[in-house]
Amino acid sequence: MDTPNAPSPTRWSALQSGPEAAHAYRKRFLDLEASGEDVHGEARFVTRLTPPPSRVLDAGCGFGRVASELTRLGHTAIGVDADEHLIELAREDPDTRFFVADLSTLALRTEQEFHCILMAGNVVPYLADGTLPAVLDRLAAHLAPGGYLVAGFGLTPGALPAEAAVVDLRMYDRLAEAAGLSFIARYATWDKGPFVPGATYAVSVHRRTGG
Repeated sequence: MDTPNAPSPTRWSALQSGPEAAHAYRKRFLDLEASGEDVHGEARFVTRLTPPPSRVLDAGCGFGRVASELTRLGHTAIGVDADEHLIELAREDPDTRFFVADLSTLALRTEQEFHCILMAGNVVPYLADGTLPAVLDRLAAHLAPGGYLVAGFGLTPGALPAEAAVVDLRMYDRLAEAAGLSFIARYATWDKGPFVPGATYAVSVHRRTGG
């Protein structure tokens, strides 16, 4: 993997950074899972879309929640995130590889092509301002022909955490098309609930065109 430049400051890093914040973020999900909440909807969605063994990149992987589950389900999963403290936690999973990387300059040398790339957990609204076109371009470059890009994020201020930006879906689709990605489907939930006007969350599926 190329040695990255210093990651662009993201909206996520403005909200929290450091080891204590990383541990607190992981604990929130561990507590949800312990209480009986389903925290693996994204991994199931990807598995239905591209059954294992598939090569999957978890872009903005955080502490590795989704990537590790994808590995457990039989995929070859790799996780990347700009937060070194979250990646440190993710690397507690010895079966999945994790790297610190800026999505807007992502360049994986030896593993360029993935069957699916996932951006879950409001990765898109937390990107550094102005970097979405570059992020989509870099992710498209890492997809195999016919590979899928899946992104799930909130659409309204009330559906987004602090510091996250509202992303217009029409703009997202235009930028994805400019990166060589064709629109396939959109849902309101990771369980494929129908997307209807007024929905506050979107799971968008695009596919790399051409060879």
